[in-house]
Amino acid sequence: MRILVTGGSGFIGSALVRMLIKQTESVVLNFDKLTYASYPKSLAGVADSERYHFIQADICDRVKLDAVFQDYRPDVVMHLAAESHVDRSIDGPAEFIQTNIVGTYTLLEACRHYFQGLTADKQKVFRFHHISTDEVYGSLGDKGLFSETTTYDPSSPYSASKASADHLVRAWHRTYGLPIVITNCSNNYGPFQYPEKLIPLMVNNALAGKPLPVYGNGQQVRDWLYVDDHVRALFLVVTQGKVGETYNIGGTNEQSNLEVVHQICDLLEELVPTHGQAHGVNGVGFRGLIQHVTDRLGHDVRYAIDASKIQRELGWQPLESFDSGLRKTIEWIVARYHKA
Repeated sequence: MRILVTGGSGFIGSALVRMLIKQTESVVLNFDKLTYASYPKSLAGVADSERYHFIQADICDRVKLDAVFQDYRPDVVMHLAAESHVDRSIDGPAEFIQTNIVGTYTLLEACRHYFQGLTADKQKVFRFHHISTDEVYGSLGDKGLFSETTTYDPSSPYSASKASADHLVRAWHRTYGLPIVITNCSNNYGPFQYPEKLIPLMVNNALAGKPLPVYGNGQQVRDWLYVDDHVRALFLVVTQGKVGETYNIGGTNEQSNLEVVHQICDLLEELVPTHGQAHGVNGVGFRGLIQHVTDRLGHDVRYAIDASKIQRELGWQPLESFDSGLRKTIEWIVARYHKA
């Protein structure tokens, strides 16, 4: 297959590109604006492949998109390009509206124009895969899980922009017949994640002896999904999923934010005990760096995904437990920290 990946230099996008090049015979075009959260070095292991191509461009640029579709002729579009950090969306929502909503609209229109020019055989193969988030569903109470039919109830500018994009994608399917699939995933983690996110932020701060800021009481619950498990699921959906369907992808690893930070501290005590002794407070090691700070505006209490549909229909299962995935992630960050 010829696959166009938007946002292929970001955290999840780069993991997807690495998997596609290393584990499939796909030809991949990475279409990425290269914003602050992009990390081209994450693709160093595949960048020399004759099946990998890169174009630096913005998904809001319709002229560039049209040219890429005509030159590259993709069979599949996997759309990951997005602004994704909730805190940044609260401080400055305009960029999220522009990229996540206007950008998705522009990409859909370019796809529609391209799709309408394909032969009937090519149209049967073509897919537009929109990668979204569980945050579009809002917040859960102590019980229950998000399913593919859960009502949308976004809380932040980020989740509202992603919900808007989801609705646009479905509308282009129902109105114009564009063959789409949508996935909504839980919190991803793993190597190469930008350090503004919870796990890499806490690990890097701890190694540097800086405070570990925990919002409010730290009891907000998230379902954690190792990034390599996620991208395996994405490939299954785009190749085997049913057109027009949504698939929720979760790791079945519910943890409160405070529990995650405690586990990070404990693993660091094992991996780099001298750092804990040097930076800890009152002789309690890394946990002594934890500081509770004012809670985030509109902070959702709990996310948890029911992933039974993708498990039942496509045979996907996560391979990493939270313990094994977190250890791999922290070992990777520690190794990079010591190299620096």
